Amino acid sequence: MRRKTLYVALALAVAAVTTASVPATSAATRPSALQWGPCPADVAAATLECTIVQVPLDYREPKGRQIDIAVSRLVSSDPAQRRGVLLTNPGGPGGAGLAYPALLTNPVLPHPLPQSVRDRYDVIGFDPRGVDHSAPVTCDLTPDQIARLNLPYPNNAADVVRDATISKTIAQQCLTSETAALLPHITTANTARDMDRIREALGEPKISYLGASYGTYLGAVYTTLFPARSDRIVLDSSLGSGGYDRTAFQRLAVGMEERFPDFATFAAANPQYGLGTTPGQVRAKYFDLAARLDRTPIQGVDGSLFRGITFEYLYSDLGMPTLAAIWKALDAGQPMPPAPPPAKADNILSSRHHVICGDSPWPKSVRGYQRDVAEHRVAYPLIGAATANITPCAYWPSPVERPVRIGDRGPSNVLMVQNLRDPGTPLSGAQELRKAFGDRARMVTADQGGHGAYLVLAGNTCANDAVTTFLTTGRRPHHDLACPAEPAG
Repeated sequence: MRRKTLYVALALAVAAVTTASVPATSAATRPSALQWGPCPADVAAATLECTIVQVPLDYREPKGRQIDIAVSRLVSSDPAQRRGVLLTNPGGPGGAGLAYPALLTNPVLPHPLPQSVRDRYDVIGFDPRGVDHSAPVTCDLTPDQIARLNLPYPNNAADVVRDATISKTIAQQCLTSETAALLPHITTANTARDMDRIREALGEPKISYLGASYGTYLGAVYTTLFPARSDRIVLDSSLGSGGYDRTAFQRLAVGMEERFPDFATFAAANPQYGLGTTPGQVRAKYFDLAARLDRTPIQGVDGSLFRGITFEYLYSDLGMPTLAAIWKALDAGQPMPPAPPPAKADNILSSRHHVICGDSPWPKSVRGYQRDVAEHRVAYPLIGAATANITPCAYWPSPVERPVRIGDRGPSNVLMVQNLRDPGTPLSGAQELRKAFGDRARMVTADQGGHGAYLVLAGNTCANDAVTTFLTTGRRPHHDLACPAEPAG
């Protein structure tokens, strides 16, 4: 399966409750032995400087083999106001984060990170272990394996058997690749431990954090393992308390059902696309197109790929015109514009498998997946059969450690922000994480659709202001906050 990394961010509101403060320190006085210099050539961000932090491959053997973690820094724009560092993660798993601070602050974006936040923090990015510039892993994926990993949709029990064979082959490739020795150690818990090594290397007593999508689980694990070293923790578009486990994967079907009506309304309001004049007609067109493409693909686009493409374009309102144009072309029997796989696709997908499969155990019975697929095809007809399907995790070795249990022990310094209609991390998962955190967290919900609720592409002023207030002052809402819908533009 291929999923977009969330290169968007978070949000919350204003009230009382001040979290514990970290004394402001300037970059000049902060103790650190790190040597900063230019970033790798493929990280095109002149505003950033980069360094390497060495961490143990296996934290059970802290003096054993070390690996390099690539770290970037965008220094505070006002050292007099600087209060610490803001560590960031854009999601994934498998998402590179070295360039993320530059992206968050890019003035071309509709809603870049506010100057008030830039003043108070050095914004820190990093490639998680196993990803890109940080001990990258590989599963030696073939072009065909990469091309089909877009929520493969099984139409029947035989398709599940086919996908089981493919999944088993991919898992075996991961287990026998040149980076196989890293496989047991590419996990969320170990990445969280790496974050604390980064904190230590930066000479900081605590870190604040801004994580999106899968990055919310990473942040939740960090503040669970290191509550005393956590300052202000912002989680945008949250997975459930189990992270990217089997339940979270199946929730994608719920997310698509909740989000799809937004697109159906858009397409119906724009008759130039010819997809229907009512939301119901647009939904019917989806099933018609999927069935036709299942029978007769158009230049490689079959029903499975069509469903996956639709799911991905629902991540942002800005993608709706493109998605409608794709539907229009396919409806007329014309090919959609070619979309080459992303650079370093093997590493993106391989590291994703490593983390998801290594974090928690997955069922291994093919018959069990067949039953789930049949049930979810009926319960969530848009894409439920795909999200219940078998993956390489069914053939993965048992995780080295148990999943980290997210609970309510620790400071009340977590702010969650969530769209009501998020296809990638549905509201139900965020509500589960919010409940697990108890009084440690507050949650701001925004009455909007899409993946990512804070800044960049998200324009809900109520939610954006709430998160910015928390990051700059430490004030959270007294209670969970519901932000109403706001007019587009």
